[in-house]
Amino acid sequence: MPIPILMPALSPTMEEGTLAKWHVKEGDTVASGDVIAEIETDKATMEVEAVDEGTVGRILISEGTENVKVNETIAMILEEGEDAGALDAAPAPPLAPVPSSPPAPAEPDAPPAPSARPVTNGAALGSAPVSAAVAPTAGAASEASRIFASPLAKRIAGQEGLDLAALTGSGPHGRIIKRDVLSALANPAPARGPQAAATGEPKAQAPTSEGGLSVPGTAPASELGYAEGSYTLVKADGMRKTIARRLTEAKIAIPHYYLTIECELDALLAVRKDLNARSPEGEGAFKISVNDFLIRASALALKRVPAANASWSADGILEHHSADIAVAVAIDGGLITPVIRQAETKGLATLANEAKSLAKRARERKLAPEEYQGGTFSISNLGMFGIKTFTAVINPPHSMIMAVGAGEQRPVIRDGAVAAATVMSVTLSCDHRVVDGALGAEFLRHFKGFIEDPMTLML
Repeated sequence: MPIPILMPALSPTMEEGTLAKWHVKEGDTVASGDVIAEIETDKATMEVEAVDEGTVGRILISEGTENVKVNETIAMILEEGEDAGALDAAPAPPLAPVPSSPPAPAEPDAPPAPSARPVTNGAALGSAPVSAAVAPTAGAASEASRIFASPLAKRIAGQEGLDLAALTGSGPHGRIIKRDVLSALANPAPARGPQAAATGEPKAQAPTSEGGLSVPGTAPASELGYAEGSYTLVKADGMRKTIARRLTEAKIAIPHYYLTIECELDALLAVRKDLNARSPEGEGAFKISVNDFLIRASALALKRVPAANASWSADGILEHHSADIAVAVAIDGGLITPVIRQAETKGLATLANEAKSLAKRARERKLAPEEYQGGTFSISNLGMFGIKTFTAVINPPHSMIMAVGAGEQRPVIRDGAVAAATVMSVTLSCDHRVVDGALGAEFLRHFKGFIEDPMTLML
């Protein structure tokens, strides 16, 4: 039976994407792991690999198509021994799940109208559709007991004496493929299919107007009171829509408060200059920025105050075991926050090179989802634009974000006399559900200590 290729969900919050490019054409032979297409999401361009092998029988969505729903069928693969005629005999491709509408009240004596289109039962996007018209039958029970596996997977399992019933498939609709069989043979325990990611961002409820809450910008342009012709309408792309939705939800749902502290930078700037002068030529070269000091100081401060390295969840407060620092990077059309994992374990030179690589690939929209999802703390630095101080909106699921202003010469009092120093203001936005005022202040105290005595960052 032909195998459908579905529009993948490349992140926990992805609902649709653009099919940017096909790397195959109808009639091409593909194997598991071959790159077959490129998908553009709101944050990155990702390659899609084939999960089974066969021949591309039909491409259903042409490249360049926008707003392709997750789980919509984009192509069909013919298995070994099948020809194009199998496509016409195959069942209709599965439809992308869409939210079902509440049923309209039926007349008392009116029989329910049958529907040929599957609809969802209100489950989350990505769940299998169920038919609203057909009740389960004995034949359905027989179909449920059938083992769905590719011919190659069946052949390998038969040769090795492996019971396919003990496996969970990772192919489309739970189909057992070659990779699942090989994994089971390499592991004495029964192979398990991939589980739904438990670390994805929880999707907050969209803000509404209930209880008198009004969300600006939810009305169409024609109702905002501007004269026609007095503006140019620029359509918001997927990234801008995602930023608008998530930050609106964050500002409404998260109880923000703000703490500002000033840090003297002269000692840090002297250490930075000395370290950069020691950089080797060629391989192993580095150029440390002030931002790299901020990343390391934040990570070490989080380890000193582990209760602040936490996130709010429906199950309780999640205290994280490592300091995964997300750094805001401006890109065309918005921003993205690539994450430096376990930043507390990395030296300044390593942080500098990793941050530079992530920022470059972020601007090229080539980050993998695991490189910008998650994280435990955010840094947003506008100092390079001359901004003295600002406040940032918390980036869920983080409980804190630090807004960094420019370092500038300011008067300070030392031993009762006025002196000049390079001073930087940082403002910490905190989620009061997780980080109380004293806890946020303790974090900033440690952060300031690391910044003003940069030699401690080397320990």
